[in-house]
Amino acid sequence: MQLLRLTLFLALFTALFSFCQKERFTNNMADKLEFSTDTLRFDTVFTQLGSATRILKVYNRHDKSIRISKIYLEKGDQSRFNLNVDGLPGDSHTDLEIAPNDSLYIFAEVTVNPDAPPSASPFVLAENLHFETNGNLQTVVLEAWGQNAVYLPSRFGAGDAVLYTCDGGEWLWDDPRPYVIYGILVIDACTVRIPAGARVYVHGGLGREVVDSAIVRYNDGFLAFQGSGRLIVEGTLDNPVIFEGDRLEPEFADEPGQWTGIWLQSGTSGHVLNHCIVRNSIIGVRADSAVDLTLRNTQIYNTASSGLIGVHAKITAENCLFHSNTGYSIQLEYGGDYAFSYCTAANYGVDGEALRMGNALCLDDFCDTYAANPLRARFQNCIISGSRADQITLFNRTGVAADMDYDFKNCLVRVKDLLKDNAFPEFFDFCNPCLNLQNQDTVFLNIPERNYRLDTLASKANRYAVPLQGISLDLDGKMRDPVMPDAGCFEIEF
Repeated sequence: MQLLRLTLFLALFTALFSFCQKERFTNNMADKLEFSTDTLRFDTVFTQLGSATRILKVYNRHDKSIRISKIYLEKGDQSRFNLNVDGLPGDSHTDLEIAPNDSLYIFAEVTVNPDAPPSASPFVLAENLHFETNGNLQTVVLEAWGQNAVYLPSRFGAGDAVLYTCDGGEWLWDDPRPYVIYGILVIDACTVRIPAGARVYVHGGLGREVVDSAIVRYNDGFLAFQGSGRLIVEGTLDNPVIFEGDRLEPEFADEPGQWTGIWLQSGTSGHVLNHCIVRNSIIGVRADSAVDLTLRNTQIYNTASSGLIGVHAKITAENCLFHSNTGYSIQLEYGGDYAFSYCTAANYGVDGEALRMGNALCLDDFCDTYAANPLRARFQNCIISGSRADQITLFNRTGVAADMDYDFKNCLVRVKDLLKDNAFPEFFDFCNPCLNLQNQDTVFLNIPERNYRLDTLASKANRYAVPLQGISLDLDGKMRDPVMPDAGCFEIEF
């Protein structure tokens, strides 16, 4: 009897040992998971409160079992998605096993209320679903749409560029729904006309493509015009047209760099922006060679690089405000023809100057090789100020005075090192009359709160300007003094 028991015990032990031997797990970092898709899209635009479910399949393509240390949603308890992994509900799972050449199912659900404000239910809901296995971190993107909007180029446009033409006609953006640019929208042979009150939101991020077996990364989310493409913005004082990122939660209100910007490519002309606001982008508006652009009552601020960029372009700006630009508020390169009237460029709390102007395009790091074009720039009744002692940078690569034709009249500026012998000591010969601001001078109402209206009678800009024909109102719609108006985009209100 004891021998029989021992024999049965040894048989059972051998069977268990053999079973354990068969359940070996790979710990090789090269053994990764595979997925049925890299982006799980909920391709429903919700017009009422509702939910949708999508399925993700996770594969083990290897000859050994694989253990997933953790599956979890990136935003945790704040996520708008819910998971069910092989029948187990929950947004975080640990120590899940997949047998050799087997798979598991993940059911992902999202519930959306499109009637909630975008700050509570964003236009684009995007989140990473993470998988930790053998020291690897793999990710699948969950993507849904939380608002009923006009998505351009499409709701699947992230990382893609789509060319739109209308045979020389006009594309009117007058849909009562907001417009969301999701990817790169390129306009040619078409005039895009945007009426007062329209809202344009742009979903930014990094795009990638493979060029000659190399991965090239670029900034996604921008609006570009080429050929005979044209942008006409027809905002009003009470209903401006606003371009901004699509993240409208309070914590993103003043976050720069959320999308790329507006790019007016070489040779396009007739662009007009009136009562337009461009904010929270990488650049604001870039106008390339031979571009013709008019800005009236326009604000460009809170950019991760420069606000307004002109590269051998023709730009006219009236009653415009540029501020809080990490690069330059106004950057004019490679020459061009520029006229600014009643404009304020205020760059406080950042390293970049309010204004940079140059007549060359450097082709190497030391600018030994360059291309040059004459620059002609006129500033009338403007304020150019900021935190640093020098708020104007001039770059004359050719050394020929006629190639650097600039003139400031009735302007408030802030310069110091610019006046040194090896720089531009004659600057005030071309800035006359001008007031060189000092630290103690009062100009604006509240710089920490980014309120660049004038500080009543104490402002140095008070009555410093001269009347200009055709500009009788300021950026706020107030009447300018017909005899002694104030410098900058705002008139003091008594």
